[in-house]
Amino acid sequence: MIPQNINVLIVDDHPFIIQGYKNVIRLFPDKNINFTFYEAIDCKSGYEAVMNPPIPYDIAFLDISMPEYPEMGITTGEDIAKLLMNEMPLCKIALLTMHSESLKVQSIIDEIDPLGLVIKNDLGFESMILALDTIIKGEKYYSDSVIKFLNNQQKEKVYVDVIDKQILHYLNKGVKYDDIPLYITISSSSVRTRKEIMKDLLGIAGCEDSELAAVAKDRGMLM
Repeated sequence: MIPQNINVLIVDDHPFIIQGYKNVIRLFPDKNINFTFYEAIDCKSGYEAVMNPPIPYDIAFLDISMPEYPEMGITTGEDIAKLLMNEMPLCKIALLTMHSESLKVQSIIDEIDPLGLVIKNDLGFESMILALDTIIKGEKYYSDSVIKFLNNQQKEKVYVDVIDKQILHYLNKGVKYDDIPLYITISSSSVRTRKEIMKDLLGIAGCEDSELAAVAKDRGMLM
């Protein structure tokens, strides 16, 4: 198979974080994908990277809080995201932040609706790879803290992560929970814990797994 190249823009004012992202991305398991990186370290260089790009970007990881570029009205990674939406509408955008308490999750979703929304403290090697894989596929990735925030704020809608959606997918197909590790890389004890948490979120604690799948399907939670 001919290798696929993905151009990645990383905008963050901490060089060691940029290097960390690059180190993890280079270990992406699909070796048919090559990554080319482009960097910016503040709102000014982020603006220039978007307005004068060396090449169209496929994915952009944008820190929300960075030194501002007031001359052009660029004060956050959200502003850079809006520029990208206008200049490169096909670019897949992920916004990242260190401060969950100050993140206005709903306004970001409403105004930008990024493919990825991540609290940096949620990121480890496995979650970064999962986030990247999810975004490459064009699916939304919200990190654990974002999902918890949304579930606390919006009782009428339940948010789950990619792993939970995979669990629901196989439960809906009639696969027993202790057989799900045959299909995805997760232990049966983790499957059990996750499905019980989902039952609690949906207000159906103690129900059969088939009912969980049915309710989740009705609530639009399946993949």
